[in-house]
Amino acid sequence: MDVLTENFSLYGEGFLGTVELTVYASALALVLGFLMASFRVAPVGSFRVFGTVWVTVLRNTPLTLLFFAVMLGLPRFGLVLPFEVFAVLALGCYTSAFICEALRSGINTVPRGQGEAARSLGMTFTQTLGTVVLPQAFRTVIPPIGSTLIALAKNSAIAGAFSVTELLGTYKTLSELGYNIVWTFVWIAVGYLIITLTISALFHVMEKRWGVAR
Repeated sequence: MDVLTENFSLYGEGFLGTVELTVYASALALVLGFLMASFRVAPVGSFRVFGTVWVTVLRNTPLTLLFFAVMLGLPRFGLVLPFEVFAVLALGCYTSAFICEALRSGINTVPRGQGEAARSLGMTFTQTLGTVVLPQAFRTVIPPIGSTLIALAKNSAIAGAFSVTELLGTYKTLSELGYNIVWTFVWIAVGYLIITLTISALFHVMEKRWGVAR
């Protein structure tokens, strides 16, 4: 218990860092995931190709490699930002590919006839997607999106290797101070558990309210 009580501020700083990374990267992933899912079902061929390439590349690229590409590659092109922003970009873009596929699977559950009926009424593709298809698709994909964001929270631990303040990175300082490594990781695990259980509880409430009854 001394590990936690004597270093509560250090744990707190790391915990808040992980929460911030999770929140900002989740928001970016949801926006990009929605956009890419729209591209993948769009009637314009170039949009479908772009969405397919985005998902294929990011889903098959190790997240650590993507961190290296963003952290070390973008500054070479003149884009110099705080490491925290780079971490959000890497996490958000990577996770957006999985959000996209979850949304696309939900879109495929909506009967094709509903989209055709909307178009026969003169609705555009954007109107059909936004008012007819996606509201129904969202109800079926709440659990997989929740699981994806939980994975994002745990993946944020990689950011600690790139000088970003987050929960797992606290073990380095505590190890140098001579604290028991086992208890150091126990309290780190508790911190991640709090974050993931909070996300799980939030999506459980959403599923009960809007999910499809089985």
